[in-house]
Amino acid sequence: MDSTSAGAGPAATPTAPPPPGRRRGRPAGTKGVPRAEREEQILAAAVEEFGRHGHASASMAAIAARVGVTKPMLYAYFDSKDGLYLACLERIAARVIEAIDTAMAGAPATTAGEQLPHAVLSGLFSALEHRRHAWFVLYDRTLPPDSELRRAAQRHRGTVDALAAQGIAALLSGHGNEDPLDADALKHMWTGTVSALMGWWIAHPDQSARDMSARCARLLTAVRTP
Repeated sequence: MDSTSAGAGPAATPTAPPPPGRRRGRPAGTKGVPRAEREEQILAAAVEEFGRHGHASASMAAIAARVGVTKPMLYAYFDSKDGLYLACLERIAARVIEAIDTAMAGAPATTAGEQLPHAVLSGLFSALEHRRHAWFVLYDRTLPPDSELRRAAQRHRGTVDALAAQGIAALLSGHGNEDPLDADALKHMWTGTVSALMGWWIAHPDQSARDMSARCARLLTAVRTP
């Protein structure tokens, strides 16, 4: 037995745990592709697959085929299907929340309520321009009940809901309306409208983020017109 194994050597420095969904010591890359680049490819393919089919029906084989790697390679990078989903969820939630935060900071509510809804929609369309199915990773109805996945998604949805509630309260307050039930009802209307617009956008792939921004400006004007 050498001195290190006997405890005579210096104590080993603790290592930080790997990020969620990642395996310690994952491969440096495959087929000459750097690890970081391959990871990006896997995440992009997984977001598309999970967004289209939901966690329950998404196929690891389909994700691997999109990337051009084997299923074992996905597990080498992300441990499991759940680990890969969590990695996608964390990335998409951060992108969505940042887009909403930025829109709210740059276009505060006005008395007429003209700027904020359009700014938020435009920010979301821009953030999801090349990954529009990602919205349904965050709002996946197939996640197992009482699972880590569902809890993580609900936590992020709660943040989005809180931002929506903040914006709605500011809009109503600008009209002299402080009724909390009005605010809650309008928040539910708003979040449902955003999801419906995302679904419509997915069904119309020819529509760019700029097209959607212009369309929503017209629609919001029409709704406000007496």
